[in-house]
Formats: sequence, structure tokens, C-alpha cells
Amino acid sequence: MSEPQVKTVADDSRGIVRPAAAGTVFRLDRFPPTGGAARFVDRYWLSTWRLPPGIRHEQQVLLHPVVNVVFEAHGALASGVDTGRFAVTLEGEGRALGIMFRPAGFAPFFDGPLATLTDQDVPLATVPALADLEPLLVPLVADLDVPGEAIAAAADAALAERVPGERQDCETTTEWAELAVHDRALTRAEDLASAAGVGIRTLQRAFTEHIGIGPKWFLRRYRIYEVGERIAHNEHVDWAALATDLGYADQAHLTRDFTAAFGLPPAQYAATTRVHTTGSGS
Repeated sequence: MSEPQVKTVADDSRGIVRPAAAGTVFRLDRFPPTGGAARFVDRYWLSTWRLPPGIRHEQQVLLHPVVNVVFEAHGALASGVDTGRFAVTLEGEGRALGIMFRPAGFAPFFDGPLATLTDQDVPLATVPALADLEPLLVPLVADLDVPGEAIAAAADAALAERVPGERQDCETTTEWAELAVHDRALTRAEDLASAAGVGIRTLQRAFTEHIGIGPKWFLRRYRIYEVGERIAHNEHVDWAALATDLGYADQAHLTRDFTAAFGLPPAQYAATTRVHTTGSGS
């Protein structure tokens, strides 16, 4: 079996608001998990920035509906599903390493339902199963001379030692969630439940416990990503047709959801967005 691959930002900028900044203002590198870690981890990402004195950049992100564990020079946090629009201000120089878990992939390492982590950041030190990753990885992130590949490899090896050997209930939820991610014809929770071969209440319980959010919201986030991607790649968009394709009652409902997510109506967002056409290896 081949190792999992991750796409560059040029090919997949889902969630990055105005992705042209990736590669100009900051660099975003992605690394695939290997071995046992790949059961629960989607990717490792490393954001690096070097801004001139006095220059600040606010980057907004619609985070994937999963858990990210983020390491910076000052410490590490575990962040649950973020139902809003995340913003970070970059200045000076620095970097951040993220472990982006697969949907439901954080469940074996967290004591309790993931719904308690939704819209919350907690110190990694309060997550016993992974707390010792902080003293291992923070010094590597803080030392800007350590290559990103080496940091990702260290995280990957450490996680491989901590994954449970037996199959977890949450891995079935992961399969259902990733079906929702990849099958664009699934626009309703009822459709996903049917495709998974389970009742809607079973699906809802699994998503709430193992991911931290319901399947309806999860599906809607990925459909909104699709709108953002089409804009980012300068595609001509027939908004009324796209609304129908994504399961919206009409174009007005799509516009409302997009505006709530990205902060601007689709046409206005498109007018202020430029395509990221030159890869930086990210």
C-alpha cells in the first residue's frame, strides 16, 4: 500500500481565506503521516513567516472540522472543531507546527466526547495521552534551523508509538465523515446516513461524540469550501446552479451561508481574491 499523499496549497486551499498569501506573506508546508499514525492523522502542516519590522498580517482560516494540535515556540494547544472563522496575526519571524487529525481521529487520545472540545482550545499538557509531545516538539519548532521535514518526522514517529493497536469505534465514524468529504453528491445528513447504511440518529450520535459537531454542519462546511475553491481558482461560477448542486434551496441561502463563513458575499469575495498560481512547495 502506498503512503498517503497531501496536496499543495496551490491544489487545495480549502479553508484558507484569500489563499494567495500562502507563499508570499507566509509559507505553508504539508507532510503526510506514515504507518500507524496515518490511521488517525490527516497531515502535518508547518506555517513559517518572516515579516519586516513593523509589518503585521492577519490571516483568516475556516478550519477543517477536526482537531488540530498546534506547537509554537511558547507551547502547545489542542483545538477542537472551530465553528467560526479563525484569525491569527503574524509579525516578526516564527513558525507553527500543526498535527491535523482526521475526522474523529483525535477521539482515542481524548478523555470524553469531542463535543466538549468544540470551539475550545486546551493546553496540550491537559491531554495526558499526548502531553509529552510538547517538550519533544516545541524546541524543534522554536529552532528555525531545524528543517520542517525533520519536525514532521519526529511528530510522526512519536504518534506512531501512541496509537492503539486495536481498531477503535471512532474509525468507523472517520470512514463516514470522509465519505461526506469526498462524495460531493452528499448534501444532506440523511443522504450520508443512507450511504453509510445507518440511521440518522446513529450518525448524529457518532459525529457528536467522535468529531464534536453534527453531520449537517460538517457537510455544509465542506460544501462551502467548494465555493471558496472555485473562487480561488478563478472559475466562472453560475451561482444559482451551484446552489442547487450543493443542496441549497436557492442562491440566497448559499449567499447567506458563504457570507457568514468568509465574511463577504461571494461576488465581493471573488473581487478581492487572487489566485495562488506559483507553488512554494507548500
